[in-house]
Amino acid sequence: MTMALNEIKTKQNIETVAWRWMRYSGILLLPLVWGHVLLQDVVVGVHAIDLDYVIQRWSSIAWQTYDILLLAFAFAHGMNGLRQVLNDYVHGERAKRVLAWGILALWLVVSAIGGVAIVAAAQKHLAGL
Repeated sequence: MTMALNEIKTKQNIETVAWRWMRYSGILLLPLVWGHVLLQDVVVGVHAIDLDYVIQRWSSIAWQTYDILLLAFAFAHGMNGLRQVLNDYVHGERAKRVLAWGILALWLVVSAIGGVAIVAAAQKHLAGL
């Protein structure tokens, strides 16, 4: 006996992309956040974290990338959650679309500022040494 599987094709829209992104960012956040907690709180200990430690850590491109990804994924996950909550209160397709694009723009700007701050802080401090 053979069964034919029917594929259901869905229209690719911002809701579909946001739904997928929420799942992907959540999965990617798990190792990033728990790695961060394990390193900062267990291995290093919060008592040993100061500006010099942060600058030393950010002097490595690998740690800069790690922290930028952690920032971007956590903020994206939160902004997408905010979008979902606000969609309950915003009515009308045009208003929802404007809200979604506005939140995306805010995420891009804040993530870019955070990424630049991470890279620039280490470079400025290391240049003064």
